[in-house]
Amino acid sequence: MDIKAISLDLDDTLWPIAPVIERVERSVDAWLHANCPEVAAAWSIEAMRKLRDEVAAEHPDLAHDFGAQRRLTLERAFAPFNLGAGWVERTYEIYVRVRNEVECYADTPSALAAMAARVPLVSISNGTADLGRIGLHEHFHFSVSAGALGVAKPASSIFLHACERLGLAPENVLHVGDDPLTDVIGARSAGLRSAWLNRTGKDWPHEDPPDLVIHDLSALADWLVAHINVTTARAAPP
Repeated sequence: MDIKAISLDLDDTLWPIAPVIERVERSVDAWLHANCPEVAAAWSIEAMRKLRDEVAAEHPDLAHDFGAQRRLTLERAFAPFNLGAGWVERTYEIYVRVRNEVECYADTPSALAAMAARVPLVSISNGTADLGRIGLHEHFHFSVSAGALGVAKPASSIFLHACERLGLAPENVLHVGDDPLTDVIGARSAGLRSAWLNRTGKDWPHEDPPDLVIHDLSALADWLVAHINVTTARAAPP
């Protein structure tokens, strides 16, 4: 493989997402109890979760934008209480803040630094994580989010958008992620090379395997060091 850049998924690739979402739900619930008790009394964590699912089902046009789904969910929850849009935004900011309080996998920081020294790194995510808030942005040339672009993985266009910004042909970009469909098959369909991050030792669930299977990001960094000379690293695109 002639790899000149790497694109990375974020949630469940650089950090586990389930504990983050649990903290988000608890934090929003606690904030509502402290500041908007009437809303908190009407909407338990479970009820708010069901409302979010209903909003997602009613708005397939927002399937690519979890942030918009979350904001609309809060608007629905607040609507009967006539508290004003400002309270929705204050509550949404709790979601944004806690959503970006992630705990990276132990291998993430050192692996990102090692890889970024050799090739440009970019992120491609369907989620709402903000690498600037998280503190990992220094390793990345840019980030592509489904919410901002208007299309989500596994659509080819989100991968090709990243390749165009990099100024590289798809076959020169290796996409890395944990999800067999949205990351591996999506990237391959767009012409990128693919690496499946399989931290739990699962069997590959589809017929055609990815180009690489790795169990953590340190293994990917080691592979990159063995295959890519540091002098091949490219300057950040404009």
